[in-house]
Amino acid sequence: MTNRILTALPVYNEVRHVTAVLQELRQHVEDILVVDDGSTDGTSEILNSFPQVRVERHQPNQGYGAALRTAFNFAVRYGYDTLVTMDCDGQHQPKFVREIANLMSDEYAPADMVSGSRYLRDFTGDSSAPEDRRAINSRITACLNEKLGLTITDAFCGFKAYRVSALADLEITVTGYAMPLQLWVQAANLGWRIREFAVPRIYLEEKRSFGGSLDDASIRLAYYHSVLNDELERRGLPQRFTADCGSHS
Repeated sequence: MTNRILTALPVYNEVRHVTAVLQELRQHVEDILVVDDGSTDGTSEILNSFPQVRVERHQPNQGYGAALRTAFNFAVRYGYDTLVTMDCDGQHQPKFVREIANLMSDEYAPADMVSGSRYLRDFTGDSSAPEDRRAINSRITACLNEKLGLTITDAFCGFKAYRVSALADLEITVTGYAMPLQLWVQAANLGWRIREFAVPRIYLEEKRSFGGSLDDASIRLAYYHSVLNDELERRGLPQRFTADCGSHS
């Protein structure tokens, strides 16, 4: 039985990394989609030199969550079986794409989503995560496990595999970096079978901006809680994520 795999990358101003990432990725997979989310740094011109790569363009920039939503819709529209998403900033290694995709159809533990984790186990040469990002990830991960009955170790890793037939059940409305939180609530509510896959912890750009006031860690954490609670309310779920949720993890 064939398993049609699409690998999709949300890209915004990645002129320093996009060439190397795509060159390596093409050694491992055939079907590649780049969602160019309004890049203005020359990334778009570089993508024109990869005719084998399908490009969907947003103009202007719409956000990380919007780019992933475009990738989801593309995978559904063109009848793929498995969608693998990965970032284009050098964090995620293309050599793992087929391995994470193959876990979807493991006869002993099939999954609807396989989520990469940088904290499931250590790899030689792992980077140290920026302290504020590590702390927030730990808090939010603990909140999701506590409130939604999950057992995950990394709430924010963008390296994931999805069963494409399950994507049609999602209703993604959060367009920015908080989109994964909406995804976790919906996945838990839909009863998705979820597995994790250990990936190396690589940070090449520790100073990434989340945009405006969200660069303040306390504001970002409060915003994440509000996104989670908004999604719980939309789903009619009684749980609530409070300010101290996950603080004792």
